[in-house]
Amino acid sequence: QIGLHDNVGIFVTMNPGYAGRSNLPDNLKTLFRSVAMVVPDRNLIAQVMLYSQGIVTAEQLSGKIVELFQLCDSRMSKQSHYDFGLRALKTLLISAGGLKRQALEGAGNVQGVWLS
Repeated sequence: QIGLHDNVGIFVTMNPGYAGRSNLPDNLKTLFRSVAMVVPDRNLIAQVMLYSQGIVTAEQLSGKIVELFQLCDSRMSKQSHYDFGLRALKTLLISAGGLKRQALEGAGNVQGVWLS
């Protein structure tokens, strides 16, 4: 007999379609309750991240960036080195914030590229 604490939960997230991952065995699946997930709103995520990086035109930029990522994902080959998921989107948005801060510190000139 194992005592359980009411305020503790164990969550198992699975992504079996991802490279190198496998399905959970059936005998373990019965021990966990399934939870439905929804596709995240990439536009809203991008908008909030851009605002958090100090970019005031985040509302307009987020839609364009997300659309670019979706077009790249649908039009480019499905090779593993092409990644246009949320991690890649987040990396790009954080880099944009870093470039903006760098431009503000260096009077607008970042590695030969003018940012306004």
